Amino acid sequence: MRNVHIKDYEDLDREVVAVGNDYPGGFVLPEHRHRRAQLLYGATGLMHVTTRSGNWIVPPQHAVWIPAREPHSVKFIGVSTRSLYIEPESVRQWSSGDRCKILTVSPLLRQLLIEAVELEPLYGSPRDCLLVALLLQEIAAMQTREFEIPLPQHAPLLALCQAFLAAPSIHDPAERWANALFMSASTFRRHFLQQTGLSFSAWRQRACVLVALSGLVAGKPVSDIALSMGYDSGSSFSTMFRRVTGQSPSSYHPETPFSE
Repeated sequence: MRNVHIKDYEDLDREVVAVGNDYPGGFVLPEHRHRRAQLLYGATGLMHVTTRSGNWIVPPQHAVWIPAREPHSVKFIGVSTRSLYIEPESVRQWSSGDRCKILTVSPLLRQLLIEAVELEPLYGSPRDCLLVALLLQEIAAMQTREFEIPLPQHAPLLALCQAFLAAPSIHDPAERWANALFMSASTFRRHFLQQTGLSFSAWRQRACVLVALSGLVAGKPVSDIALSMGYDSGSSFSTMFRRVTGQSPSSYHPETPFSE
């Protein structure tokens, strides 16, 4: 099924409902939720998934697992998606907890997702049922990636975090944030860790790298991205990028669309 609304199919008597959608650059789906869990995958472009507890950056060849009934919004940057809407108990490994997870997508899973979108809504042949069963097994075996930018619940700190994400700088000092919140530097650091689960420096580093993904996917030079965020050189940025993502910046160059 392609370019249909999941609300029209979510109650089908099937374990998995597969849908493909194409979105123009910059398109935003406002906050919504699904009864089923969702595996959202894009082979091209970039997706930003936002919940009330964090931001998740989904680069090409990755997918995001969105728990059932979790309110979320999605911004698409040149994305053709393949989504699976799954009964929550079908993939118990990912169904526990209420936070999104970024998963690597293997070549096999990618092909299975392409095939799944071609299924009839009420699929039932032995071949189709085996395909869906293999999909669920492959999803359960995927590894997670640390592409989350956790957000605080404390409103003044949240405002500072959101402003930083709009214009990240690797040298933005903790003291500036502490002064803005009328805290000592040590109190601020403890507060930040309690609110996000990361130290301020680790959060700042991760935020810079993940925000940079948008520029990389758009084809911007690594050196330009690095200098805009305050890195001394493209090589220093690349070192930090690899430390956070496990891959080089060049791994995220623009991809080709789905070949089917």
